[in-house]
Order: sequence, then C-alpha cells, then structure tokens
Amino acid sequence: MRWWKVLGLAGAAGVVATGAVVVRGERRRRAYTPDQVREQLHTRFAQAAAVEPPPPAAESRWSRARAAVRRRFRR
Repeated sequence: MRWWKVLGLAGAAGVVATGAVVVRGERRRRAYTPDQVREQLHTRFAQAAAVEPPPPAAESRWSRARAAVRRRFRR
C-alpha cells in the first residue's frame, strides 16, 4: 500500500472520529431542558463574578519597547 493511501485512510478515520465526538456532544446538549440550561448559566455566571480578577502584571521592558516600535511604525 502506498503512503498516500495510508494518509488518506488516516484522514478518513480522523473525520469519522471527529463526527462521532460532535454527535455525542450534541446529544448531551439536547438532553437538557431550557430551564436547566438557564440555571446552569446563572450558576456559572455567579461563580465567575465571585472570583476576584488577578492584579495587573507590571509591564516589562520588552513589552514597552515593542509598543514603542508599533507606535512608531503605525500606518
């Protein structure tokens, strides 16, 4: 068997596997009622809002220099 046939078979197997994963995910999503999805989203939002964002990192010398070059050569 030639190498391009093997490559073609591997590509076809990848497409089939990806399709199976997508179908499985879609079945999981359709298993929820709209109220359950809404409740889950509200819960996730509350958790995300409760987390305090990290303090901004100090700007490095490299990033300041890169920004200066970008400003200089802006079109």
